[in-house]
Amino acid sequence: MDWNALKMFLAIADSGTLSGAAKTLEVNHSTVFRQLNTFEDDIGGRLFERLNHGYELTPMGEELLIEAKKIALSFDDMERHIVGKDIQPKGTVKITAPNNIAYRYLPRYLTAFNKTYPDIHIELLISNLEFNMTNRQADIAVRATPAPPEHLIGRKVRAIGWSVYAGKVYKDKYGWPKHINQLKDHTMIGASGSIKNLPAYVWLEKKLSQQIKIRCDELTAIASFVEAGHGLAILPDDQQRPALIKLFSFDPGESSDLWLLTHPDLRHVERIRLVMAHLASSFAEEKVI
Repeated sequence: MDWNALKMFLAIADSGTLSGAAKTLEVNHSTVFRQLNTFEDDIGGRLFERLNHGYELTPMGEELLIEAKKIALSFDDMERHIVGKDIQPKGTVKITAPNNIAYRYLPRYLTAFNKTYPDIHIELLISNLEFNMTNRQADIAVRATPAPPEHLIGRKVRAIGWSVYAGKVYKDKYGWPKHINQLKDHTMIGASGSIKNLPAYVWLEKKLSQQIKIRCDELTAIASFVEAGHGLAILPDDQQRPALIKLFSFDPGESSDLWLLTHPDLRHVERIRLVMAHLASSFAEEKVI
């Protein structure tokens, strides 16, 4: 079988749509459609049921998926083993980082690095989602988490505290609380989606749910609503900016640990090692996070 056809099959099985597979493979929709039809003709059977909401595996597809995953893991192991012997300071390094870290910190940190290592090219993937680092969707993950995944290795570069923030518009109109017990008299901005389970927002929902008028599923969006004067918010201190006023530290929330992570097989790749060392040093030297 053609390995490229199997990669296409796995991409459709993973995303459930042709458009999702096309994005993963960095090709257009029509290419995936044509390759799937050719592949099904070659093996003499349908691998997917074409449904209104997407593509679902047929029994034949489910059987092929088991074997295709074994092959994919073998290729991933082979690639990491070979790449892991790379001792040259050149090539591409894929970094995944959440919005605020990607926008506010990494561009500054990587300016000096690019001058020192012009042959190392950075590809930045802005997301809070966990990327598959086994098949090298990303080489380095910058993540704020109390417990990084056990299958990755890396280092904690610093702790990030949490505080209560206000925007100038809100402060001028309503004043501001001086301690946590006064939050009950103010409008709060809360969390939704995956971040609602962060300790600070669990506390907020438990103690002050009636004060919450707006909820967002992303920290930078919450900070933007604070800037616009919609209310107060509990935010990690890496969200600090001139338009946000830090009122006081939020002690009930746990601090977030900022980690740099990679796959064990890639830790000795020179370009990845150099980028991780530079980022670790830069985060450690940052005065305000």
